[in-house]
Amino acid sequence: MTHRIGIIGGSGLYELPGISSLREVEVETPFGAPSDALMVGELDGVELVFLPRHGRGHRLLPTEVPYRANLWAMKSLGVGWVISVSAVGSLREDIEPGHAVLIDQFIDRTQGRPSTFFGEGIVAHVAFGDPVCATLQAILREALAEAEVEHHVGGTYVCMEGPAFSTRAESELYRSWGASVVGMTNLPEAKLAREASLSYATIAFATDYDCWHTGHDDVTVDQVIAVLMANVDKARRALTLAVPRIAAHPGPPPHHDALRNAILTPLDGIPDSARERLGPLLEPYLP
Repeated sequence: MTHRIGIIGGSGLYELPGISSLREVEVETPFGAPSDALMVGELDGVELVFLPRHGRGHRLLPTEVPYRANLWAMKSLGVGWVISVSAVGSLREDIEPGHAVLIDQFIDRTQGRPSTFFGEGIVAHVAFGDPVCATLQAILREALAEAEVEHHVGGTYVCMEGPAFSTRAESELYRSWGASVVGMTNLPEAKLAREASLSYATIAFATDYDCWHTGHDDVTVDQVIAVLMANVDKARRALTLAVPRIAAHPGPPPHHDALRNAILTPLDGIPDSARERLGPLLEPYLP
């Protein structure tokens, strides 16, 4: 089976050079509507699925993003790889605004966001010690280097609830933990990707120094948007170079079987309602 590549980020990411056959696909999910219609297209024969995380026009707060619907929709369309493109605040002097960071760890500071597909008759506990697909991260590293985008390999992403930016005390707390960046969107997205057996990795683009850096002005929306727009071109260049490398990967995505030893409920004891709700996730395991 050929696995499509999913890209979650800003609404303009599907405007990759060479993209063709773009079409909108509406997906209904048991968890409500995704953030927006998904855009499906081809790049050199590789099928891509794009989803604007906040909806086109940036309509959804980080708290309002329907993460379960987004990842369920990706899975239902045959996606096996997911690249998250995210805007973050830098917590380190060397991660300058405009730099990319290939995250490899997360700290969850969100509150009350649904963070699992399971429950209601089925129990599963996925391994999440290494939350990012190392194979996909390595491919993205090669692509960023070839695209000549300044980047850092490895780092911890603190995911806060928002929508307000950090207080200075919070920013210093995250720095004391050794975290690299702070953002508002990659959790529970990364957890749900693992539950959906998707190989997931993040390119986090720093837009500012949060508010800890005394040599810089406090974070403003205008400041963030200006750097964010400059980062869009970098992301497009890197993604265009990453796609053929991902497509050339031998065999299935590394996390395609993440649920194999994670489901504790006996398969013959899973209620029909759960089987129907989680069909795309459970299909490989059900008799």
